[in-house]
This record gives sequence, C-alpha cells and structure tokens, in this order.
Amino acid sequence: MTTDDHVVFIVDDDERIREALGELLETHGMRAIAFGSAGDYVDAEKPDLPACLILDVELPDINGLELQRQIAEGDRPPIVFITGHGDIPSSVRAIKHGAVDFLTKPFSDADLIGAVHTAIYEDRKKRSERAELSLLRQRYLELTPRERDVLPLVVSGLLNKQAASELGISEVTLQIHRRNVMQKMAAASLADLVRIAERLGIPITHSRRVGGN
Repeated sequence: MTTDDHVVFIVDDDERIREALGELLETHGMRAIAFGSAGDYVDAEKPDLPACLILDVELPDINGLELQRQIAEGDRPPIVFITGHGDIPSSVRAIKHGAVDFLTKPFSDADLIGAVHTAIYEDRKKRSERAELSLLRQRYLELTPRERDVLPLVVSGLLNKQAASELGISEVTLQIHRRNVMQKMAAASLADLVRIAERLGIPITHSRRVGGN
C-alpha cells in the first residue's frame, strides 16, 4: 500500500486526536486527511481513491451514527468508529449498518491499524465490483434489441430450436444472435454468460422444456 493509492479520512472534533491519528497512520505508510466536524467532511472535495473513514461518535454538529445513516446510500468508504463513551447499543447499531469496527478510547494502535487495513481492502473490492458491473452494463447497452431478446432465453437453458421458436426466427438466425451476444458480452462460456446475466439482474423467465431437441 502506498500513500497515493488510498486515503484515510479522520473526523474528530479533538485536534489532538486528529493529529495523533494522522501521525500514526503516516508511520504506517497511510495518507490521512482530517476534519473537525461532520459538516467539514461532507462538504470537502475528496480524492476518488479506496478509502476508510475514521469517525468519532460524538461530534459538535451531528452524531457520528447519524452521519453514517445519512451517507449510507452513497458510495461512502467503510467506517471505523472511535468513541470515548462506547456502549453496546451504539456499537451494535454501527456494526449492523456496515461499520468495520467500533473502538472505544483508549484503543491500541494495532486494533486501529488493523481495522483501517480491513476497511481499505473492502472499499477497494467494492470499487472493483462497481467498475466491473459498469463495464457489463455498457456491453449490454451495445447489444441490439434482438440480441437482448436472445440473451435471457439462452441463459434460461433453452435449446437453440426452442429459443428460436420463442422468437419466431430460424434456428440459424438464433445461432448468429447467440454468437454475437457471447462476443459482445465477452463471455467465455455459457456458464460465464449466466453469471453475467445474474450480475445484471436479467430475469430468467423460461426453463428448458423436457423433450426439446
């Protein structure tokens, strides 16, 4: 991990805590950006990098748990909560809504660094999955309307003859469309195409009928 391929956001109203956390992260080769309030964090321009958000529960403008709720719908970084007044209900709520960890001050350096590494790994993985899904959606948009008709029939397991009958086209024409779908979606096999269809949420409305040829 290098300082230019990730970022750790720190949101804590105690300047001493912000400085201490920033120094700790820097000694472990991590880039940190600190904020004194939730509002400052929300309003700031942020680098588009795998990230972790170290978030204090008690902030001057908004409770950290409430901030977690407000930004839950966006592509927010995984959160590591820190607090000087931890309680079980708060920690349960935080973890239930996706926090990586809930650390009560004073916590060990090892616990914090471990949680931050986990958060950055999770965010990196989610970003990769989002990028892959975006690419699949772009490929799907490049299919012709007829190819989009063919795709769900193919991944449903229908034989070429059956799928062609569903669409009222010849089996040869169906085979051409099927080949085009495989190529445009960059599917190496039928199983690969099935997985792609699942990722795209394409409904499977047919099943292979017994007795088909």
